[in-house]
Amino acid sequence: MGMYDRQAHILRPAIEPGRRVLVTSDIHANRPYFHGLLDKVGFCDDDLLIIDGDFLEKGRESLAILREIMAMHRRGNVITVMGNCDDWAAIFTDSGPWLDRMPHYMRWRKSGLLWDMALELGYDPANLTDVRGFRRALGEHFPDEFAFLASLPQAVETEKFIFAHAAVYPDKPLEAHTVGELLRCDAFYNLGYSFDKWVVVGHYPVMLYGESIVCANPIIDRERHIISIDGACVLKDDGQLNCLILPSIDSDDISFAAYDPFPVRHVKSDQAASTRSYYIRWGDSRVQVLRRGEEFSRCRHVRTGYEMDILTKYLFEPGEFTDCNDCTDYVLPLKAGDAVSVVEETSRGYFVKHEGVSGWYFGELE
Repeated sequence: MGMYDRQAHILRPAIEPGRRVLVTSDIHANRPYFHGLLDKVGFCDDDLLIIDGDFLEKGRESLAILREIMAMHRRGNVITVMGNCDDWAAIFTDSGPWLDRMPHYMRWRKSGLLWDMALELGYDPANLTDVRGFRRALGEHFPDEFAFLASLPQAVETEKFIFAHAAVYPDKPLEAHTVGELLRCDAFYNLGYSFDKWVVVGHYPVMLYGESIVCANPIIDRERHIISIDGACVLKDDGQLNCLILPSIDSDDISFAAYDPFPVRHVKSDQAASTRSYYIRWGDSRVQVLRRGEEFSRCRHVRTGYEMDILTKYLFEPGEFTDCNDCTDYVLPLKAGDAVSVVEETSRGYFVKHEGVSGWYFGELE
């Protein structure tokens, strides 16, 4: 049996009505974003915080945030759901190819929980060879950390809500799901499912659902009872950490807040939206460089043929064909006085966010 084939563990906690519930996901070891979000929403001991998976990996402080969340659990007002990036306790039960690929993963990522643990143990994580010896050392030196990870449920269910990292499948009891079904599903919202309870997922950055407009705000579908909240913290330069705000666990009054660290300024003049735009994104980012410039390069998206100017620093390779960082040529509709968060400042204008939507502003800022 593979690590994702085992039966899922479901938690059904008793949460008293009237207690504010905050829900975030996909922190990805970004402690500054995590702390910034908690400060913004005023998280306190009276609240309940649900972390809907993927608090580890991809960022630079996996071991530190793991220990921080463990301490928060001991205070009794945090529930954490396992994400696909959090299932590291499986290294003690899965001895197949996944374990043998571990050194390659560590060298490729150059960060993550095992990387951090290796450094604390005095290993060189970039040149790890004795995988099984390393695994024994992990078990000896980090028993509490791995016990905590092994204890995490793959879903949390209440009378009105189901919190799972990536997906839930209708007409199937939660206990009948495998770990993999709940932890690994791209573009879950596009599957067309509807539910009686609210199903809250992360895992798949919400901006990837857009074709021409990039929006990092949660998707809250009140007809289908699906909420997708991954704001691409760490994964996208213009990403944010989202948080659902429930005044009570039995309430449909759902709002959200979001945190990013970008400086906020105000536009000085009106700007109309572009009539045509495209979003080149992860998984479909191959471009042909038609004219390479010092700051911007004219590129053609290989699959669609769409042409746009892309910041040259977003291009991964020096050749004619390359993949690139996520980018768009969308021009935001703005009114004088609107507040925007400045992601990039260029000679042509500003790449900014306004109410969660990313795009370009070509006027002056104050």
